[in-house]
Amino acid sequence: MGDVTFLHPQMFWLFLLLPAPIGWYIWKRKQQTATLTISTLNGFKAAPSLLAKLKPALLVLRLLALSAIIVALARPRSVDVSSKIRTTRGIDIVMAMDVSGSMLAKDLKPNRLEALKDVAATFVDNRPNDRIGLVVYAGESYTKTPVTSDKELVKQAIQSVKYDDTVLQDGTGIGVGLATAINRLKESKAKSKVIILLTDGVNNAGFIDPRMAAEIAKEYDIKVYTIGIGTNGNAMFPYAKTDDGRFLYQMMKVEIDESLMKEIAKTTDGQYFRATSNSKLKAIYDEINKLETTEINEEKFYNYDEKYRPWVLAALGLLLAEVLLRKTVYRSFI
Repeated sequence: MGDVTFLHPQMFWLFLLLPAPIGWYIWKRKQQTATLTISTLNGFKAAPSLLAKLKPALLVLRLLALSAIIVALARPRSVDVSSKIRTTRGIDIVMAMDVSGSMLAKDLKPNRLEALKDVAATFVDNRPNDRIGLVVYAGESYTKTPVTSDKELVKQAIQSVKYDDTVLQDGTGIGVGLATAINRLKESKAKSKVIILLTDGVNNAGFIDPRMAAEIAKEYDIKVYTIGIGTNGNAMFPYAKTDDGRFLYQMMKVEIDESLMKEIAKTTDGQYFRATSNSKLKAIYDEINKLETTEINEEKFYNYDEKYRPWVLAALGLLLAEVLLRKTVYRSFI
């Protein structure tokens, strides 16, 4: 009865009353059987008949019937639970990722860009009820994936992100990256709209002022979480390519315009974070995941299949068998 539950399990306490009829039967047995006192039993050597031996079966039938009634009173039933999940307060999120050459720096392992891709994909998995889009930027920007509920599509887009100066002009255009992300959200009807803007440098490209872009985000009620990625001090940066396309690295000072990132976050009621390691970057995305929660309504439907009827029928059958035997085979006259 693995999937069977009982609505009134307290009824099983009635089993404690079953020894009472057994004791009553034993106590009354001698009174129900005629006795005769004689001096010798030599003339009565015949063994009792099979019917006489089976007469206690009447009590067994009644006890089984009472047991079946107790189980029926406990209301055995199985339940099939189905649920319907409805998102009542969806969030639209755009991740704006810096893909400039400095994102190949090796202060995060194996480099900043690859570390970011792993963490961003996990973040997408943790937002099953929200729509997510992806914008990439360097000196220029473009939409990699529009806001969508297709998480596999978004994760595939994240994994395909790479540094390619033949697609985007190199540099760090924070303003153009933020502006492109805003364009993806400004028509959104979601209850909450969020941009996660990540960079590892100083705004040095693009034709849009990042502060102006932040003001536009505020007008559209878009919250911007900014992340500065890079260790404190120096890191191994790519500075040139060999003839076969390999990058050459040298130690260079890490420079992030934290004051600008903090200002953008403050203007839009967001927060600024600094990711100096792989673990810190993961913790930041976990924190944003907790800050931006989606309200979910889960409706559960319970379909109960009552199992007491077979027990009632079994009890009736046992009682009927007892009555028929008592009135026929074991009929007695007092």
